[in-house]
Amino acid sequence: MTPSLSRGRPRRAASHIPVRVAHTALGGVIGVMWLVLPGVTADHERYEGYEVPAVAVGSVPAVSDGSEASDVAAPDEESSTGDLVLPLVVAGTAVAVAAYGYGRRRRRTRTRTTPAALPPVARPTTPELDRQARKSLVAADDCVRTSREELGFVAGLLGAETVAPFTEAVRYAEAELSAAFQLRQAYDDNPTDASRSALDEIVARCVDAGRRLDAEAVGFDRLRALEQNLTGALRHAEVRFRDLTGRTGAAEATLADLGERYAPAASLSVAGQVEQAKDRLVFATTGLNRARQSADLGEPDRAVLHLRAAEGAIAQAEVFVDGVDRLASALAAAAQAVLDTLDEVEAAVVEARGRVAEGKRAGVPDGALEGHVRRARAALAAVRKEAAAGPYDPLDALRRVAVVAAPLGTAPDAARVGARLATDAADGFVGTHRGAVGAEARTRLAEARRLLDGDPAEADAFALRARELAERDVRAHGNPYGGRPEHTNGVAGAVLGGILLGDLPDAAAETLTGGTPGSFGGPATRARRGLASPRKNSPGIP
Repeated sequence: MTPSLSRGRPRRAASHIPVRVAHTALGGVIGVMWLVLPGVTADHERYEGYEVPAVAVGSVPAVSDGSEASDVAAPDEESSTGDLVLPLVVAGTAVAVAAYGYGRRRRRTRTRTTPAALPPVARPTTPELDRQARKSLVAADDCVRTSREELGFVAGLLGAETVAPFTEAVRYAEAELSAAFQLRQAYDDNPTDASRSALDEIVARCVDAGRRLDAEAVGFDRLRALEQNLTGALRHAEVRFRDLTGRTGAAEATLADLGERYAPAASLSVAGQVEQAKDRLVFATTGLNRARQSADLGEPDRAVLHLRAAEGAIAQAEVFVDGVDRLASALAAAAQAVLDTLDEVEAAVVEARGRVAEGKRAGVPDGALEGHVRRARAALAAVRKEAAAGPYDPLDALRRVAVVAAPLGTAPDAARVGARLATDAADGFVGTHRGAVGAEARTRLAEARRLLDGDPAEADAFALRARELAERDVRAHGNPYGGRPEHTNGVAGAVLGGILLGDLPDAAAETLTGGTPGSFGGPATRARRGLASPRKNSPGIP
């Protein structure tokens, strides 16, 4: 969500002036009423609704001289004067109080120290919001991947039902992230100012995904209770480690076999993955050994730190090995499907040629369809020739056939094999190099995954583009730790893979060179396993 604009509260000094003036007027009215009241009561008295003369006619006897008249008039004058004193005092007091209050208020207004209203916070520009959206996508994607990896260890140890609430939290975060990536793809297709709302929603969805994972982090730690139950978790990680070590040797043999059976380009997507798997296993070996040592020394916090780093390395080594095995299966399936797919598309070509001929006879030639037929026939002939000549790349052959088949209105089912493999390969590369891969490659990967079931040809294209962009990011990132003796134990790969968050110090320390392993959780909690706070300038921590 966009941050709400701050609005300063307006000053109210001037709003009290009419109140003071009203008080003054009210005091004056009261004074006038007190002045007028004696004159009214001098003429009449009211008693239960009847008017009674104040002095009865004839009650004062007639006098012959002025002395008696003076004696009678004097008390009346004194009473009249006395009646005027109290109203005048009240009126004067009211005026004085009002004047004093008004003056005091004006002095307070002139000398007040209350700060003026704050200006509204400026909304970020479109480029700033764009950068924020990219960072949010990368951070949320890293959190989801790390959470999924650690969840796999816990599910393997405690069972899927035990971790069901946390599995649901990861799925929720994945759904929010998927929607955010789809919005990002739409924005990249049309980056106009009118799409600022899309950038706002991208950030909001990423924040929502992270908050859900953050909210479950405490409960997840309580379930694992690693500090109290370290032995079981450590044993489980060691079992997976040993199994993976054996699989890595087998993957190396598989990769050699692929080089003999198919063209070199067929196994190019997994080139170097066996070596990278070994590198992660070296790092895992160090982590598991140090976890054991720390546990024996009665340092559970440090033991958990090393264990989590080792678990992350084991998970990524497994991705590398799985990629080799997956490619071998996909190549075998593609090799079997190539001939059937060629026959299927050739039948579509024959039908299209018939439509072209009918159009020419009807005087309505279809030049575009005729061009598609011509290109399809040439591509099919080339694929048949390659398949008969010797080792070739069957996945690439299926991809080329699918491309020329689409304009003819057919989509071979075998084409999904290549699209799925390309998507999985790109996903594995991004996940094992996420310390360097940016938002653009991740967005294209998410789009490939979304299109996989509906449009395999488009999904394949997006997956290949995602892999290309991810490799570009890794080349640009480089390896700042290459050749340094303290980082020859797999640490550089652990940082590149996002297993360790943040930068590294110059010397290797007993806490796996000071790196913080990622854990289940969102941006606020995934670095909580570190013995010390991560560095403020760490690029891997949002």
